[in-house]
Amino acid sequence: LVRMQFLQTLSRKPGSLEVLFQIPFCQKQFPYTCLSTSACVNSKKKKGNSYEQVDQEKYKNLVHSVTSYKTSAQTPETILEEDNLLYGPPAKHSPPVEDGTKTPKNWVPLINPSKRILPVGSDSNIPMKIGLQRTKMPSVTRILQQTLSPLQVFYLERWKQKMIEELGKEGFEEYTKNLFLQGELFHSALESIFLSEETAPRDQGEDDVVAGYLSSVGHVLEDISEVKALESGVHHETLQYLGLVDCVAKYRGQLCVIDWKTSEKPKPFLHNTYDNPLQVAAYIGAINHDANYDFQVRCGLIVVAYKDGSPAHPHFLDPDLCSQYWNKWLLRLEEYRDKN
Repeated sequence: LVRMQFLQTLSRKPGSLEVLFQIPFCQKQFPYTCLSTSACVNSKKKKGNSYEQVDQEKYKNLVHSVTSYKTSAQTPETILEEDNLLYGPPAKHSPPVEDGTKTPKNWVPLINPSKRILPVGSDSNIPMKIGLQRTKMPSVTRILQQTLSPLQVFYLERWKQKMIEELGKEGFEEYTKNLFLQGELFHSALESIFLSEETAPRDQGEDDVVAGYLSSVGHVLEDISEVKALESGVHHETLQYLGLVDCVAKYRGQLCVIDWKTSEKPKPFLHNTYDNPLQVAAYIGAINHDANYDFQVRCGLIVVAYKDGSPAHPHFLDPDLCSQYWNKWLLRLEEYRDKN
C-alpha cells in the first residue's frame, strides 16, 4: 500500500516515473520489483492448420461427389443421397405414426366379396381396352400428387430448380417433354407386342427411342402371358376415383396389374419406386369394384425399364403387400378428400 501511494504521488509530477525506473534505483530500493514494457508475442506455438489433420483418403469420395455432381442428370433420389452424404441423416425426432398402423375411416376391402370371379383365360383372347371416362372423379395420379409429404415436395422442388439451373427453363421443359414422349412410345411399343403387331412398320426414330427400353424388359416379357387388359380405364364405383391401367396379365402364373415405368437411375428395390405401389394397389381395387371387368386381381407388378438396355427390375407385389399398400392408399385418398 505504501508503494502504491508513493507511485501515485510521483505520477502527478511529470518525469518522476522515469527517474523511478532507472536501474540503480530499482536495484537498491526495490530489489524484488521487476516491471516489463514488452509483450511475449512469440512465446505461443504457431497454431497448426486443422485441415492438415483431415483423413484425405477417407473423404476423397465425398470431395469427388461434390465437385462432379453436375456431370450427370439430377433426380429427386440423387438430391436426397447428396444431402445425406454432405450433412448426414436428418436430425433425430419423434418418428411419425406409420400409415400401416392407422385405420382408414371409410375402409373398403381390396377384394370385392360380391363379385363373381371367372377362371382366367376362359373368355376372349382379345385384351380389354375401355376408354377413360371424363368425369369429375379425381384420378389416382392426381390424388397421389396432391398428397405428397412435405419432404417429397421439398426434394422434388429442389430437383426442379437444379435442373433449371443446368438446362435453363426452356431446356428443362424440353427435357420433361421428351421423358413423357419416351414413356408414351414405350407403352405403345409394348401394346403392339402384346397385340402381336410387333412386325407392323414404325417410324425409325421411334425404334431408336424405345429400343433400349424394349431390350431392358425382354426377360420380363418372357414371364408374361394371358393379357386381359391394355391401357384400359378403370373406376372405383364405391370410392369414386378413376385411372388408366397399363396392363393386366399373368406374371409367372399370377394375375397382376402391371405398371411399366422408365427410369434414368437403377431402382433395384421396391422402396425405390416411392408411391408406385400405392398406384398399383389403387388400380387393383378399382378393377375389383368396376362392373366392366368380370375378374378380380390380387397381385401387382412394377417393372422399371432402362434406356441403356440394362435388365429391367421387376417388383412383384403379393396379396399381403397389396393389402398393405391398399390401406396406405385409402389413407391418402382420405387426406385428399379432407383437403378438397
